[in-house]
Amino acid sequence: MSVPPENCRANANSAAAASQLSIYLWMRSLFRWALAGAFFFSFCPVLILLGIFVDPRKNDGAQRWLSRNVVRLAGARVEVRRSPGFDPQRVCFFVSNHVNLFDPFVLYSVIPQFFRGLELESHFQIPVYGWLMKRFGNVPVPEVNRPSDLKRMWRLTRASLDRGVSLIVFPEGGRTITGRVGPFRDGIFRMARDFGTPITPVSIVGSFTFNRKTSWMLRPSTIVVCIHETIETEGCSRGELAELRDVVWRAVAGPVHASMGEALITEREPQAEAKI
Repeated sequence: MSVPPENCRANANSAAAASQLSIYLWMRSLFRWALAGAFFFSFCPVLILLGIFVDPRKNDGAQRWLSRNVVRLAGARVEVRRSPGFDPQRVCFFVSNHVNLFDPFVLYSVIPQFFRGLELESHFQIPVYGWLMKRFGNVPVPEVNRPSDLKRMWRLTRASLDRGVSLIVFPEGGRTITGRVGPFRDGIFRMARDFGTPITPVSIVGSFTFNRKTSWMLRPSTIVVCIHETIETEGCSRGELAELRDVVWRAVAGPVHASMGEALITEREPQAEAKI
């Protein structure tokens, strides 16, 4: 059976349009990466120098300005939605899904509170970025679970909370490669229970369209950050730990999965994961 000439022309036009779009996205992404990267590496040394002489709390505005502009220059818009049950004055663990390298910048630009993060220890070896994280007081998370390293992480986490500094955590242990929220690891929930520190779930929605681990493309996107109601952990028993983890997972995953048109199933649903 022969294919009508008009169908051949339509297929050819469609392929040409797809090719042009691909070239446009490639060139746009290259430009955006260069722009955001040049901005970040130009101003990071300034913040590091400021951090030597000035308490990071006093130049928090400069850090937020840097974060907002890194995301903006990369080509994304950010919106924030706060639950009435979120108390910005309370020290807490912010528990969020993890999508791409821009997540820390997105969160720092919209969460209305001074906070730091628990971050893989290997990230502290990255030039410029690692120096900035170390000077600003992020807590290193050991990649090998030696008792001495875990005790150090526990001690530094407690010290941050005692100083009135909230901490952001990505409990999936890596960036998603499907867009869906993977299972949460238990460590942060044990710390929250033992310290009696409340948890504020945070959902990053739309970031997977913007950029993902499996591609370097930066697509025009609007990222919505949902800051949910703060959840109490004081008095949580050992037997209630799994329930606490599941409640937080559902709060974080709900808006993310809804944006993908998927139903929320269970905290332990299958998910392909990758290390950060």
